[in-house]
Amino acid sequence: MSKRLLVLRHAKAEVGLGLADHERPLADRGRRDSAAMGDFLRAQGMEPDLVLCSTALRTRQTLEGLGLSAPVRFERSIYTGDGRDLLDLVRLAGAEAEDAGTILLVGHNPTVHELVIVVGNEQVEDFPTCALGVIELADWQAHGGTLLDYRTPRTI
Repeated sequence: MSKRLLVLRHAKAEVGLGLADHERPLADRGRRDSAAMGDFLRAQGMEPDLVLCSTALRTRQTLEGLGLSAPVRFERSIYTGDGRDLLDLVRLAGAEAEDAGTILLVGHNPTVHELVIVVGNEQVEDFPTCALGVIELADWQAHGGTLLDYRTPRTI
């Protein structure tokens, strides 16, 4: 049975507040976009079995805005790591949760964009805030898969 990896960039965050990057909250647009993306995921039957989320405030608020009920693992390495780190994290989480058919990873650019390109085997020109890549994998240990869908808040 194939697996589905949902890769989501955090929604639009505030800038210029004098806060550390890790502590930047969502902007009003980010809150609206994350709620709309959550509605889209539910309408498409793409609710995850497990969520891997960066520890940054804007990713946690994006996840909250999605309104999903899946178990969540907050991972600092999503904030600090590169694309290979994210892929390793997905593989490990998939191995630990063998029954998980769908994993959602909520993170940051440029690493989530890199992950979609490398694992989805398809060039995606841009990965704006709250963009979603839907990748089908043969299993959680697969090195590559197929990009099934790419959405932004404007295209849902």
